[in-house]
Amino acid sequence: MKIDYDNQVIEFNVQYGNGKKISIHIDSSGRITLKVPKKTSEETIKSVVERNGKMIVEKLQSLEAARETPKMIRAYEDEGKFLYLGKYYSLHELIETAELREEQLQLKLKKFYFSSCKKLIGERITRYQTQLRVKPKSIEIVESRTKWGSCSSDKKLTFNYRLAMAPVEVIDYVIIHELCHLLHMNHDRSFWRRVGSLMPDYKEKEEYLARYGRAMTL
Repeated sequence: MKIDYDNQVIEFNVQYGNGKKISIHIDSSGRITLKVPKKTSEETIKSVVERNGKMIVEKLQSLEAARETPKMIRAYEDEGKFLYLGKYYSLHELIETAELREEQLQLKLKKFYFSSCKKLIGERITRYQTQLRVKPKSIEIVESRTKWGSCSSDKKLTFNYRLAMAPVEVIDYVIIHELCHLLHMNHDRSFWRRVGSLMPDYKEKEEYLARYGRAMTL
């Protein structure tokens, strides 16, 4: 589900259960989950999110700030180091650098990551959607500071271009995670069992993103 709040969209998952109260959970990746009693109406759920909109937005902003790489000088020169598939490479190993100004190098490098991420996701998502017997309506590569991937209620998947900086197995985890949302929109036990059936060590991949995600930026 999603609502419009203060000129921005808040997207969230809903998990129905036997509890008597509605609770809001926001994980380290910025995913919002509402745990609600069975038969809670959509109107009631959305009103709770709206009432707590300020708190949710502030929490998401704090997560975004925490992901910011500590201030450091990015050396946009031949020997400047940048992450690609979990390893550091000199800038000239990733893109052509000859006779380009810094702002041109920044733009070219970002385009490199976008195209690389699109290619990687396209190549690797096929095997997992076949295993899960699902097919997303669309796949888009986007820029985000709070989410590595997302799945909308209409089966559209998005992936953060910065995933191209992560090891392939971590990219696979995010792919599996979002594909499993095509079967289970909530983060309930069934969802995590399905994720674990394809990637038993998925928690290690989550820990990698939590630990190194701040370095995966430009």
